[in-house]
Amino acid sequence: MLKDSPSGLTSPDYRRSPVPRYLQVAGVIRRRIEDGVWGPNEKISTLQELEAEFRVARVTVRQAVEVLQSEGLVRRIQGKGTFVSASVEEKRWLKLDLKWHSLAGTIGANVPRFLPVPANPPLPTVQPEDGSPAPRYRYLESVQSRRGQPYSFARVHVDERLLALAPTRFEREPTISVVATLEGLQVKKARQSFIVGTVEPRVANLLAIGIGFPTVEAHLVVVDENDVVIYLADIIYRGDCVQLDVDLLR
Repeated sequence: MLKDSPSGLTSPDYRRSPVPRYLQVAGVIRRRIEDGVWGPNEKISTLQELEAEFRVARVTVRQAVEVLQSEGLVRRIQGKGTFVSASVEEKRWLKLDLKWHSLAGTIGANVPRFLPVPANPPLPTVQPEDGSPAPRYRYLESVQSRRGQPYSFARVHVDERLLALAPTRFEREPTISVVATLEGLQVKKARQSFIVGTVEPRVANLLAIGIGFPTVEAHLVVVDENDVVIYLADIIYRGDCVQLDVDLLR
């Protein structure tokens, strides 16, 4: 049954977004499931109804449903239709409350998969207002997963001198978690900024999502007591698992 469909609206202009149409349709259906428009085990709108609502071809609707099926949100029963899965997990479980130690603790709860470092790694970009660059940085790339599901991809530059203080930890734990809890290290400044974007092909493959899938991209800069930038990172999160939590009275 069709729910929360627009009434009397003109045809959507899909050209306004670079995201493929089937992913745009999948995004709307995904949000309805997450918002409880369709409950567990409930049948969603038919392909014909979705085709009429979104004013797209049947093949586009099928592709959208296949994306949601691959994510475990829906299941298709031949001859009966498409149903919401029996158990829909809370998707926006990653609550970034923007506090230094809380952020490190949240990320540190999961095990990273470190990737081979490219032959010519990118150089860090240290802005004058951030502090002084370290003598040498180590470049790292990793994918973070939760319950077997990848949720973030990180590109990190960390002061080479820090790795010598806890080499085993840096090989096994998220870099930000190690930096935040490294004994004797005094952090003077820690800044994080966000943008909302869409994923490019390589990262889409690493995070098991479609090209153009929405993402939240964080840029982190950590400075020690000597005003040396000891950590820089660009972290790309799947847009469907992140929730920003800001206490406006603090």
